[in-house]
Amino acid sequence: MSPEPRPSERPRYDPGSIRELFDGMAATYGAMNLITSFGFAARWRRQAVEALPPSAPRPRVADLMSGMGELWPSLARLDPPPVEVVAVDLSPEMTRRAVGAGPFAVRLRLEDVLEIDFAPESFDAIVSSFGLKTFDADQQDRLARRVAGWLRPGGAFSFVEISVPPGLPLRTAYMFYLKRIIPRLGRLFLGDPVHYRMLGVYTEAFGDCRRFADALARAGLQVEPVSLFFGCATGVRGRKPRDG
Repeated sequence: MSPEPRPSERPRYDPGSIRELFDGMAATYGAMNLITSFGFAARWRRQAVEALPPSAPRPRVADLMSGMGELWPSLARLDPPPVEVVAVDLSPEMTRRAVGAGPFAVRLRLEDVLEIDFAPESFDAIVSSFGLKTFDADQQDRLARRVAGWLRPGGAFSFVEISVPPGLPLRTAYMFYLKRIIPRLGRLFLGDPVHYRMLGVYTEAFGDCRRFADALARAGLQVEPVSLFFGCATGVRGRKPRDG
């Protein structure tokens, strides 16, 4: 019998690889995210939450690939805020550093979002930031179907992800920054550039949110693509029709 591969030898989109990646970055991810994005990552997260329909009741919200709970402060500012946030992430080290903030209960689920068992129509809203790039095309299709099934009729969703800008000059500079400069900063902060280099690899393969937007539309959701800062980040938001 062949020995089980080490996590670093697993295929790129294997959940074990993703868990290893984010566990390895957890201690420095918050500071690196703030510094290397020049504050844009926090702004894009806030905009993703603000994209949810205003004044809509959303007592139960799912935060997928929730990381360290970076979306929770923005969720707390909603009017009305959620009653409960169910946060799903597969990295023990990221979730261990998550700090609850807001007038809602947080229920953490340390699981793979493609394997977790939620009842149909369980959520009034679903949000997610910077986790989509770690899904291949088939996984994005599966996730889209799950989002459509978990939302209640009339429920809303909003996703945001670092993306490859369409314009050649900006794309060249931006990808050089993601693939060359950020790993060097990762070496400075973490002593190992490999984990942060992978973020550029995942981003380049992901491209932008258009494919996921198409998958959500095929799953029966009303979809609106979003471009942020000339395409350096993209998102997708929308609703589940009330007529199902």
